[in-house]
Formats: sequence, C-alpha cells, structure tokens
Amino acid sequence: MPEKLLVLIPARLHATRLPGKPLLDIAGKPMIVHVAERARAAGIGPVAICTDAEEIATVVRAAGFEAVLTKPDHPSGSDRIHEALQTYDPKGEVEIVVNVQGDLPTLDPATVHATASLLADPAVDVGTAGVENAVDAEYTTPSVVKIVGTRLAPQRLRALYFTRCAAPWGATHYVHHIGLYAYRRHVLDKFIGLPVSPLEACEKLEQLRLLEAGFRIDAALVDKPALGVDTPADLEHVRRLMGA
Repeated sequence: MPEKLLVLIPARLHATRLPGKPLLDIAGKPMIVHVAERARAAGIGPVAICTDAEEIATVVRAAGFEAVLTKPDHPSGSDRIHEALQTYDPKGEVEIVVNVQGDLPTLDPATVHATASLLADPAVDVGTAGVENAVDAEYTTPSVVKIVGTRLAPQRLRALYFTRCAAPWGATHYVHHIGLYAYRRHVLDKFIGLPVSPLEACEKLEQLRLLEAGFRIDAALVDKPALGVDTPADLEHVRRLMGA
C-alpha cells in the first residue's frame, strides 16, 4: 500500500433529491457514519469527512472521525476534497488521496483497499473500481456508468472510456463503475485546474476530463457492488438490506 495516504469523504448537507442525505438514519446510524466506518475498515490510512455543514461535522466527530469544514459552493466532490486536503495537510506530506463518496453505505472495505492499491504501480495516475455484470436491464440505464477498458489482469482494467450508454456494444458482460477514486496528489492538483472537457460535458462524467488530459486511470474489478443512495426509494432499499 502506498505510504502517506489519506481517505477523504465529501458530504454536502443540502442534496437536491434527498435533503439532509448524509444524516439520514440507516440501521441506527447516520449514513455518513456508515461510510466512514467502512472506509476506516479498509485499513489504508486516516479517514476524514469534508463538509460544508457544522451539523455533519458534529455528528462525525462524535463518532470518532475527523471533520474538515469547506466552503459550500463547490461544483463537485473533487473540488471539495481538494480544498479539504490543503487544510488537513498544508505541508504537502500526503501523497495519495482516496475520494470515497458519502452516499455509499454498503461499500465493501475491500473495494477501497483494492482501489488504493492500484497506485502501487507508478504508471497509474488514478485508481477506481468496477463490478462486472452480465448484460441486464441496467446495461441501458443512463444512471449506471459503464467502464470501457483493456483488461490487464483478471481483476484489473485500464480505462479507455466511461459512458452512460450501453457499452461496449455487443458485450455479454459490462463493467458497472463504482464512484470512488484514488488520486496522486499532483494529479488532483492538475485536475482541479483544468476546464470542463468536451466529453465530460456530453456525458456529465468528470473522470473523462482526466482521460482527455492524458492521465491514466486503472480500475480494480471487485465482487461486491456499492449501492448509492440518491432517492427515497434508494434509501428504503438500503435500509432493508442493512436491517433497519
């Protein structure tokens, strides 16, 4: 595992589709605490939550986690973790930053570990993760992002493209992207300073900005999906799965 690694979890209080999402109860705990516990269980480094809300900071600190307050108007979670990183580590000692989305309460800690481990290869700029599925209804669902890539090993791809379309065409299996990223710090610095790229604007996927800028993204293929919570229906589904 690379040294000097930090896990940051961005959490915004006022989500449009599910207000107060990070603090919603799942099996007796706020969702953001579940995510933080799973990130800590990966055992790769310290975990901190970066947020625009004192309410979230208070809750995660009570649960034993660090919180970094950021400004409220960031356009993305990547921008939020970049600000938080400067506050947390002003001397620049952290070399690898793992961005775990705050709405993945079922995230397997092994997925976090596998994603960060990709950066043990010096040729890789950014690590992410995906689950290989047989073609099903989600293959044509735009909210399910697919990774198109070259297989380098049984559990590893080099990403060539990310898309909301059914891709690759004619496949019997596809790779469902899991939205977490391990960045080399200098890559995150460069990424935040780049303008929105043409493909990013088309697909509404910010990782395409990295590919268009020439950075290499590899994906760990893992066995367990991570269910995101974006709607009330998602929340109820996760509550049932987690025994709430």
